[in-house]
Amino acid sequence: MKPRRLLIYILCLVISAMFADGAAAERRVALVVGISSYTNAPPLPNTGNDSKAIAALFKSIGFDVVIARNDLGVVDFKRTVREFLITAENADVAVVYYAGHGIEIGGVNYLIPMDAKLSHDYDVDDEAIALDRIIWALQPVRRLRLILLDACRDNPFAAKLRSASRSPTRGGLAKLDEISADTLVAFAAKAGSISYDGDGVNSPYATALLRHLAAPGVDIRIALGRVRDEVITMTGGRQEPFIYGSLGGATIALVPQFVTTNAPPVPPPAPPVNPAPPSAPPAVKAELPRQPPPAQPPSEITDPCVRDEARLARLRATPVPNEIINFQREVVCTRLRPQIQRLFESIVSTGALPSDGNAAPQAAAKQQVRNEDVRSEDTCTRDMARLQRLRAEPTLQAITNFERELSCERLRSQLRRLRESVAP
Repeated sequence: MKPRRLLIYILCLVISAMFADGAAAERRVALVVGISSYTNAPPLPNTGNDSKAIAALFKSIGFDVVIARNDLGVVDFKRTVREFLITAENADVAVVYYAGHGIEIGGVNYLIPMDAKLSHDYDVDDEAIALDRIIWALQPVRRLRLILLDACRDNPFAAKLRSASRSPTRGGLAKLDEISADTLVAFAAKAGSISYDGDGVNSPYATALLRHLAAPGVDIRIALGRVRDEVITMTGGRQEPFIYGSLGGATIALVPQFVTTNAPPVPPPAPPVNPAPPSAPPAVKAELPRQPPPAQPPSEITDPCVRDEARLARLRATPVPNEIINFQREVVCTRLRPQIQRLFESIVSTGALPSDGNAAPQAAAKQQVRNEDVRSEDTCTRDMARLQRLRAEPTLQAITNFERELSCERLRSQLRRLRESVAP
C-alpha cells in the first residue's frame, strides 16, 4: 500500500472510531403501542402486526430501551405513557409509534384505547389519550423527539359524538399548529384525511417505515420524505403522509453511518427538462453536489469488526433474508451476532422471506432462526439468573465483572441501570 493511501485509510479508521464512540454514548429509547381488538369498535387487523414489526426494527438497530405494548385499556395506556416519561428523561433520541384508532374532537387529537366507549363528547378526556400528553412526556429528551402515528382512520364513534357529526371530514386527525423545538410528529395521512390498512401483512405506512426509517446515515427528515413518496405510490395517491414540527441544521439519523460501505450508489435524480449548458458560470457549478471519494477495497480492511459492521450496515439498508443467514454463519466479530439475529427476526416478522414457490430457502431460514434462538435463549437464561442473584446483593465490582462477561446483549441496559442505582 502506498504511504499516502495508508495515511488516508488510517485517518478514516480514526474518524470512524470517533463517530462510533459518540453513537455508543447516545441513548435511544422507543415506545411502540398497537391497538387491534377494540371492545366497542371494529377490530383493526394490521395494527398488531405493524407494532410488532416496528418494535423489532428498533431492537435490531440497537435502541437501549424498547417498550412494546398491545391492546391497552385506558388505565394501562396512561400508565405506559408515564413509564415512558420516566424512561425518556435522560435520552438523546425518543421515538413513539402508535397504530390504532385516532380521532379529533374540537381541534384536539386523541389516541383511542381498547376499552373506550365514547358515548358523549365529554367522555373523551376520561376514556382517550390526548396527543398533547405524549408530546409533553417527551420534553426532557435532548436531541430528537419523534412521534409516528398510524392512526388517521375512519372515526368509529362518529355516530355518538356530536362534534364528529358536524365535522366536514369522515375521519383523520387535526393539524398541529404549535410544536416544541426538536420535535417531529408524523401522520400516516395529512390532516382531515384517512389512512388505509392495505391488503398485506402491514399497512402501507408501516411497510414504508420498515423500509426507510433505519437507513444508515440518512437524516430522519429525508427518511420520512421517502416514506411519504412510497405511501403515495402504494395507494395510488389516495393517502399522503404529513409531518409537523422542525429540527435544526444538523443531520439526525436513527442509524449513524459509521463506516464507508460498498453499497450501490443511490441513482441520481432525473436531469431537468432544460439542462444548464456546459458553459454555465463557475458559481453555478460550485453549487452542484460533489461526488464522494471512492471507497477503499474490502481487501484493505484488516479489522474484522470494521468489515462486518460495513456488511451489517448494507444489510440494514437493503435486507435480504438469505444474505442475512449467510452473514450469521460467516460473521467474525462476535459482538455483532445479537444485532444480526435481531435484524433477521425483524425481517421474519414482516413476512419478507422468499415466496417464489421454492420452499427450501424459507424452511432453511426458519430452521436457522430456531437454532439461533435455542443458543441465544440458553445464554440469556444463564445471564438472567446471574443478574437476579446480583440484584439481591449488588456491588460495583461484581457488576463491573458481569458487564465484561455478559453475553446476552438485551440485558445490558438493565445491568447499566443496576450500576446507576448503586453508584455513589
